[in-house]
Amino acid sequence: MMARGLFRYGMTAAAAGMGLLVAAAAPSRERDAPVQPVVVELFTAQGCAGCPDANRTVETVAENPGVIVLTYGVDYWDYLGWSDTFARPEFAERQRAYRQALKLRNVSTPQVVIDGRRHVSGARPPELKAAVEAEARDRGWPPEIEFRETGDRVGVGSGRPPEGGAEVVAVVYQPGQQTVEVKGGDNRGRAVTHVNVVREVRRLGDWNGRPVLFLLPQDTGIDEGVVVLLQAKDDRRILSSAARPEPGRD
Repeated sequence: MMARGLFRYGMTAAAAGMGLLVAAAAPSRERDAPVQPVVVELFTAQGCAGCPDANRTVETVAENPGVIVLTYGVDYWDYLGWSDTFARPEFAERQRAYRQALKLRNVSTPQVVIDGRRHVSGARPPELKAAVEAEARDRGWPPEIEFRETGDRVGVGSGRPPEGGAEVVAVVYQPGQQTVEVKGGDNRGRAVTHVNVVREVRRLGDWNGRPVLFLLPQDTGIDEGVVVLLQAKDDRRILSSAARPEPGRD
């Protein structure tokens, strides 16, 4: 789940937009198509009876090279008697945005959204596997996302912006497994395990098709991971993605 290589920008940089945005020259591009990971976003809840199975299903694809798994806790199951320890209201808002973009009748849990383009129930392993494989085959020439060696900035390369524009977001998450002993709701008495739990989704700025360099969140913990997504504003397609390399690794 690491970005495929670091880069060095040759640039003259100027701060802009509350210090979040820095203009940059385009990164050099290889002639071969870059490896583009498939982003698997799971919307789950500790109080949802069907979610532990979905958590385990999604965890199996998290081990696959070229797949980025992100788990979002949603809070609308809290009424059953257990407040999800990882949920944030904005994560449910993100799921509702996908509902609208994918033209779904309602929001359901557990739900997996793949590259912002298609969705499946997280509890159906064959369907999830087929969707991930289909997305992996449908790779083109996405705008490159590459991290500075210092790890504090990320560059987004050039490309054709989608109708309605695109935005760049940084998803801060806790890598690996976390297990919670649920003491209420439908899963009372169960140990529910999550993988790559999202802590925050932070908008970095707009992308208009020109190369640009963004400052990454500076208040993340040393054990937290960051995934950067280039995402269409209207239909929510993920146009490009990359995970920040772990410190000390190429």
